[in-house]
Amino acid sequence: MLPLLSAAALLEIAQHCATIELPCNCSALPPGWAGWPVSLRENQLVQIGTLAQFEEEDATLDEFHPDGTYYWSPGAPIAPRFYPYNQCGLWQCNRCQRAFLRYNDDGAYHSEARIRRLSPELIVDAGHPFNGRYRPQP
Repeated sequence: MLPLLSAAALLEIAQHCATIELPCNCSALPPGWAGWPVSLRENQLVQIGTLAQFEEEDATLDEFHPDGTYYWSPGAPIAPRFYPYNQCGLWQCNRCQRAFLRYNDDGAYHSEARIRRLSPELIVDAGHPFNGRYRPQP
């Protein structure tokens, strides 16, 4: 079973990743969310943890954007209790050890793999009224 990562643990990993200077094709990913790039092979990443505390149907779809950012903003905060981070796995490149957030964006007619590199300056431990659940537990 994969470890459930706190915001503090995620920040520690992100700070380490920010020091990696090894050239790698994964470092070309843009800031913010992106569709899965054709230059990145699925087997190049291995899952090392999760931010998904609840099943997808129980997780909130609330987003956290206190400074007017939006989902696609490169500077949008990474808030683990909020969507889409509360549905993400943490994946690590097996070539350079950089880490990325991944989840499947399930639309009405298709599912698309999304990926975002970790940026330590964007990770926030923002509270959610139901701790990341869609609704309070009875």
